[in-house]
Parts: sequence; structure tokens; C-alpha cells
Amino acid sequence: MARVNAEKLGTEPISQLLIKQSVPASIGILVMSINILVDTIFVGNWIGPIAIAAINVVLPVSFFIAALGMAIGIGGASVISRALGADLKEKALKTFGNQISITLLITLSTMALGLIFMNTLIPAFGGKGDIFEPAKIYYRIVVIGVPILALTMMGNSVIRAEGKPKFSMIAMIIPSIGNLIMDYLFINVFDWGMMGAAWATTGSYILCLLYIIYFFMSSKSELKLRYQDLGFDANILKEIASLGFVTMARQAVVSLIYLILNNILFKLGGENSVTVYAIISRMLMFALFPVLGVTQGFLPIAGYNYGANKSERVRESINKAILYAAGLGLLVFGLIMFFAPEIASVFTQDADILEKTPSAMRWVFAAIPIIALQLIGSAYFQAIGKAKPAFFLTLSRQGFCFIPLILILPKFYGEFGVWISFPLADILSTIITAFFLNREIKKNLLNKKSTVS
Repeated sequence: MARVNAEKLGTEPISQLLIKQSVPASIGILVMSINILVDTIFVGNWIGPIAIAAINVVLPVSFFIAALGMAIGIGGASVISRALGADLKEKALKTFGNQISITLLITLSTMALGLIFMNTLIPAFGGKGDIFEPAKIYYRIVVIGVPILALTMMGNSVIRAEGKPKFSMIAMIIPSIGNLIMDYLFINVFDWGMMGAAWATTGSYILCLLYIIYFFMSSKSELKLRYQDLGFDANILKEIASLGFVTMARQAVVSLIYLILNNILFKLGGENSVTVYAIISRMLMFALFPVLGVTQGFLPIAGYNYGANKSERVRESINKAILYAAGLGLLVFGLIMFFAPEIASVFTQDADILEKTPSAMRWVFAAIPIIALQLIGSAYFQAIGKAKPAFFLTLSRQGFCFIPLILILPKFYGEFGVWISFPLADILSTIITAFFLNREIKKNLLNKKSTVS
């Protein structure tokens, strides 16, 4: 039955597939994003605005370690999707086993280093002044649980590669609901403060991992873990690494951006400016859920059909994914422009933060309608196994465009220079991606013979 489901990626109408793949992914991301938002609201109202800033300081470090699992998951998922499309079942199984082994080896080692250098990392990422102590409490507990999160992210990517978006959605919903319940109990009922917020987060990772283990042990998955597949295969590891490095680099850049922005904003406006950015970064995670859902839904479709040599279906999936994601991005843009003050007031009642946040949020989201092309374009190269263009385009937005802008513009325009950097980076990276994607389509998809569906 699982094999039939995978084969549908190469036979069902693209529009139907995109909806089937994207809606569960979007719902999963939505629930996860709501969890992050509500978690921030709980922390802001039950502990205080400094606690929001403290969590924002810890995020880069935990994101970086967790991103190792995400990178291995997405890199391996690309290999698995194309292997299933080409009917190479043994390669898919070996890839899955190697993903588990390398995730455990790397994340446990990195977690140990993260704990050893805790007192150096927290101030480096902006955890200074009143932010340091609550950040330290949160950091210690969350970093211990991050290897578990890395395994869940790896496993979830593989579930999507099998063409099982509903199970992937459930895997994202379970920790989100669990975290909210534990937040209420640990922070509001037991009054554990930052320690409660941290244990709620770590506990939610454990719930997610238990569900993913259940999925792969059940008849719902065709990728059964075999002892012999855990042994490292150099060729498979190289393929996983080349594609996973794209995701790893992106998440590393995200962590670097948190480091830079938290320090720049602390210098420009103190703890309150760091809190403003923390609120906006949560909204970025939340508001983009439908666009990111389409991107996640697009990946296995493009990868499977590319592996099956169905270029017309690949081309159609690119066009429709961009169209759907752009329409959803336009809707998000309108909501943010109209309701920015109301959104800010949900997180805190601090007058200074409420004054600064709406204008900053509108600038950050100003170019959101056009980033669909950038996200789908960079994801396409990763889906088909072309690591170099995938790496370049994935980093073009946040790395090559955004970081230089935030290092230069605040020197001339203060905090406004920080916020205007977001839409400028979106515009520049979209132009770059459009050029490379158009060239790829003309060269490898337009006149290439497809296998008949």
C-alpha cells in the first residue's frame, strides 16, 4: 500500500498532488507556528517581556543543532524520493539507516559542545544584561533535548519523501499541542518560570519522536529499519551531505542573523528592541505557514518526477507551486499591513514595544508576496539533487543579500536600517533566483523528452 502511495507522485494530476501534499504540510506548520506564538504569549504575559528576549537569544544555538537533523533529513529525503521514483528500494532503505546513524553521532557531539561553551555562547548571541540569567536557565534544558528534536526533523522529512503528508502533519501537531498543555501546567500552574517553559519545549520533542518511531515501526511505512542499513555507506553519506549541507548552511545563516541582529538591536535600543525583533521573528514563522507548506508539498513531487524522468510534470509542478504560494503570500501581506498593531498587542502591553513593533513588522513583511518564487526556485534544485545551485540560491536571500544590508544600513538609518533590510533582501534574492530557475528550465526541462505517465 505504501508503495502505491509513493507511485501516485508520478501519476496523479499536479494540482491535486500539490493540494494533497501542501495542505497537511501547511496545517502542520500552522499548528507548530501557533505553538511558537502562544508559547511566546504565555512567556510574555506569565513571566515578562525579558523572558521573550531570553528565548530569542537561545533560539540560534538550538536552531543550529536541530538544523543538523533537518539537514540530514531533507538531504536524505531528496535521495529517497528520487530512489523511489527510479524503483531503487534498497538504496532508499540504506539511505534511511544512514540518516539515523549520522544524526545521532553528530547531534550528540554538538550538544556536548553546546553545554561546555554555554557561558560563552549566550552573551555572544545577545544574552547580556538582564537577559543573561533567564536565557541560561532556558538554554541548558532545551539544548539537552535538541538531539531528540533533530531526530524528529529527520524522520519527518523522510515521512514526506514517502508521500505520506498526513502522517507528517500529525508529527508536527503532536508536539505543538503537547507544548501548549505543558506550558500551561509548568508555567502557570506549577510556577516553574523559565525552567517550566524549557521543560515544556523539551517534553514536546519527546512526544514527537515517540510518534515518529511508531510510524516507522507500523505497516504504514515501507522504510523498515534494518541493522545492516545503520552502517555507513560513503557514497550515500556523500549524497546526503551535499544536499543536506544546503539546509545546514541556511540554518547556520539563520543562527548568524539572530546573533548579528540581537547584538545590533541591543546596542541601538536595549532589551526592548531585542523583544520587538523576537515578536516579529515569531510572526515570520507563523504568517508564512501556507507559503512554506506549498514549498514542503512541492519537494517530493518534483524529486519523484525528476527521478522518473517526467520533465513535463516537473515543469508543471514548478509553475503551479509558485502560483499557489504567491497567492497565499499576497493574502499574508494584506493581513499584516492592516492588523500589525493588534498583533503586537497580543504579545505584551509594554508601551514602548507596542509603539515600535507595528511599523517594524510592516517593513519586514513588505516584500512577502514575491518570495514564493525564491523559495520554490531554491527548493527545486535541492529536490532534484543539484547541490551547488541549491546552496547558492538558498543562501542568496538571508546570507548574500540580507547580512551585508544589516551590517551597512543601520550605520546610516539606525533601527529603520534593520527593518528595511528585510524587503530589500527579498527583492534582490528573488531576481537572482528567477534568473537561475529560468535558465534551468530552458536548458533541462523544456525540450527534454518525458517518460509517458
